[in-house]
Amino acid sequence: MIKAGMKWMFLIIGTMIGAGYASGRELWQFFGQDSSLAILLFAVMFTICCFTIMNISFEKQSTHYLPVLRAVVGKRLTGIYDWMIILYLFTTTVVMLAGSGATWQAFHYSYRLGVIAIVIPLILLFVWDVKGLVVVNSFVLPLLISGLLFVLILFISDQNLSLFGHVRETSNWMAAFPFTALNILPLIAVLGAIGNQMKHKGEVWIAALGSGAVLGIISYLYNNSLIQISEQIILYEIPLFAILKHYPYEMMIFMSIMLWIAIFTTAASGTLGLVTRFRSYLNQPLWILAMAMIALMLPFTSFGFSTLIKILYPLYGILNLYVLSSLLIHPLISKFKIR
Repeated sequence: MIKAGMKWMFLIIGTMIGAGYASGRELWQFFGQDSSLAILLFAVMFTICCFTIMNISFEKQSTHYLPVLRAVVGKRLTGIYDWMIILYLFTTTVVMLAGSGATWQAFHYSYRLGVIAIVIPLILLFVWDVKGLVVVNSFVLPLLISGLLFVLILFISDQNLSLFGHVRETSNWMAAFPFTALNILPLIAVLGAIGNQMKHKGEVWIAALGSGAVLGIISYLYNNSLIQISEQIILYEIPLFAILKHYPYEMMIFMSIMLWIAIFTTAASGTLGLVTRFRSYLNQPLWILAMAMIALMLPFTSFGFSTLIKILYPLYGILNLYVLSSLLIHPLISKFKIR
């Protein structure tokens, strides 16, 4: 049960930590100054949402997200949010492909080469169906989390930054709601696809509590570090590189590989949500569906990484607030129904 719970925890974190988050761009877009309370609220709400989604998915033994979505928003709104999830997964996976291009571009390689470098393994991953993504996440996510925490703690130590110097600055607390809401739809899409693979209710608790705690800690440390270099962030497509410039070139290479892994796992999660949604209609292997879906995405990667995040992420964060509120009150509603 513990092993399975950890496996789903890494799947959740892999879905969350993508190009936008791992690069620091998404965190800075929503948080920044005066956000210590916002990050705490995010961690709590994220934990509740993960628990609710997984619990519904487990009870319904679902193989795609529609049964979970229907339970969360009701039958009338399911059609609207179904299309919203499809559009969200499509566009955010485009952001991940663009993020790969931006990462390679930082080392003076072709932007298009960076996009192609993620497309090929992304298609091959689905030759092993859903199991391929779960295995990859279980292997690479501990490495990614360790690497990111190492860099952040090293930077905080080297710069003599106070861990709790900004803890009383809380005026930006409202940012927690659109930020959490932004990341809800991909969780529904991915966790709705693995309901039939969960065996015990304990897996839900381990995955929800573990992912909320890990992401809360990383978000706080990362945001605290970015505040110290706020004047330099505007010069960087990827804010993480503003931190890494203080260290040897080898560390930048290592963290760029970690960033690319984060991009890959989130692109894979987005693609998983899309292909499992359409598999029952098209009756094709997942890798064929993945190849067709990615082919449709490629033309949109030309818009650029930071531009896509700046426009799309705040918009989705606002649109998803209803889903967030539904997930937060769902456990209470279910409890009253049982009584």
